[in-house]
Amino acid sequence: MAGPLLGGVAQMAVMQREYGRRTLLREIRKAGRIPRIELSGLTGISRATVTTITAEFLSDGLVEEVSRDEGEPDSRRGRPRVDLKIRGAAHLVVGVKISHHKLSLVLLDFEGEQLATEECDLSRPVSSPEELAAEIRQAVSRLAGHIGREPGDISGIGIGIAGIVEANDGFVHWSPSLSARNVELGGLLTGMLGVPCFIDNDANLVAVAEHTFGLGRDHSDFLVVTIESGVGLGMVIGGALYRGTRGCGAEFGHTKVQLNGALCRCGQRGCLEAYVADYALLREATLVSGQDAHADPAKRVENLLDAARAGDATARSIVDRAGQIFAMGLANLVNIFDPELIILAGEQMQFDHLYSDAVIDTMRKSIVQVDKAPPEVVVHKWGDLMWARGAAAYALDKVSEMALERLDEHAA
Repeated sequence: MAGPLLGGVAQMAVMQREYGRRTLLREIRKAGRIPRIELSGLTGISRATVTTITAEFLSDGLVEEVSRDEGEPDSRRGRPRVDLKIRGAAHLVVGVKISHHKLSLVLLDFEGEQLATEECDLSRPVSSPEELAAEIRQAVSRLAGHIGREPGDISGIGIGIAGIVEANDGFVHWSPSLSARNVELGGLLTGMLGVPCFIDNDANLVAVAEHTFGLGRDHSDFLVVTIESGVGLGMVIGGALYRGTRGCGAEFGHTKVQLNGALCRCGQRGCLEAYVADYALLREATLVSGQDAHADPAKRVENLLDAARAGDATARSIVDRAGQIFAMGLANLVNIFDPELIILAGEQMQFDHLYSDAVIDTMRKSIVQVDKAPPEVVVHKWGDLMWARGAAAYALDKVSEMALERLDEHAA
């Protein structure tokens, strides 16, 4: 009996050490700078264990010591207090946002400080996986060059792409940006760039960004609805991002609102996105007099909305239906998840037809009525570079995990 018992004790010790490392690194990053004694109080980890683990972090270069600005002495030792902080120079990470017509990239250090940005047009809105990977490789090389570095100096790249993605293995079932389905995009990019690449649905990464440094920082349950060329959803439940068992949970844009309805770009009919996304509006905008089918898409949407406001009956009908269907979709989300907060984000936030007072009022009238206030609905007008920061935050998490795994290997 002694053998299995000792083995179980050893395994428990390993699990506690892994938990302690992850918890402490997360708290140091969250705090910005913090003394060891406060880490113990925040986490419930003993002071001795905090000292041991943070010594590992210092030895591996993940954190560094900084003196307190106020210079107050430590009464126990008669010397200045010392804080711990993430060592920015430990790693570089990149975040990439793939949108319909362009790539947006940010370069962060390990502390999360933004060092450089890059934006460039894609050669075409729909590419083969190999073509898209080549364009990302070129953009990453230019981005690294902005600070005199090489792509090989980067520790990890987070990439947000629209579509149905299994984040655990970087497998893209379908994306409007790709000409092929069922693509191992993470492996393709990792092989082509020579850097670990982590793929996720772009709306998920907006939720990560909102939770890390956005409007969701003080909320454990919130939803992010993104409205761009399509409609996406990122869900934070109990303080954690929810993806579903197949990686295709939270596909709000592809919930069904009409039996045998309008054709969606995913190939099915009746999806919410097929009525409210910009391509859905543009499909019907040709019905409005004076619309040029070859004009800039954003300008065509703007012209459609202007026509609706000016009293054009056809334009008004198209816009009103989009708002009503979007309100119904939001009400369904509230009735299922009952979140504290709903954040509306994306390129189409420049237009208010989907978050006007009338739309939000319709949503509120359609939710289960109880004697408590409905969820707060706020608009966050993110640019593509902020979406890329969400992808970079995802890369930071993954690179941190890899760094801690190396510590485990050294300990073994």
